[in-house]
Amino acid sequence: MTTHAETRKLPYTADQMYALVADVESYPQFLPWCAAARIRQTRPIDGGKLMEADLVISFRVFREKFGSKVTLWETEKKIDTEYVDGPFKHMVSNWTFRDLDEGGCEVHFHVDFEFKNRLLQSAAGMFFYDAMQRIVRAFERRAAELYG
Repeated sequence: MTTHAETRKLPYTADQMYALVADVESYPQFLPWCAAARIRQTRPIDGGKLMEADLVISFRVFREKFGSKVTLWETEKKIDTEYVDGPFKHMVSNWTFRDLDEGGCEVHFHVDFEFKNRLLQSAAGMFFYDAMQRIVRAFERRAAELYG
């Protein structure tokens, strides 16, 4: 399994960062390797909203679509993602957003995944940390474009 967790303090509100991450359809505009995004459906659930989404990830010769259940907890400023179908054995990620007394907010991100294909899993291990850093920076740059 491959995991990564990161906490960042950013000069934006928790509401702004939550909205940015919840806007899955916009990911191809700014996320590296995200070639396409499609929302299959969205429906209310007790205390939140459940979104079923597909992302197409493209990296060199690798191009895969995977589906996820994205649970949006707007009141708590949390987003939980669970893998449904595609190239992973499993994948979960969590985002939490918290306003800080001194201004700005704290964003915490955690991802845990494993590819079905051992070759992909070992390749992911080689570039995973760098890829996660690039993805987090892409969200930060997008926030600066939208809110800065």
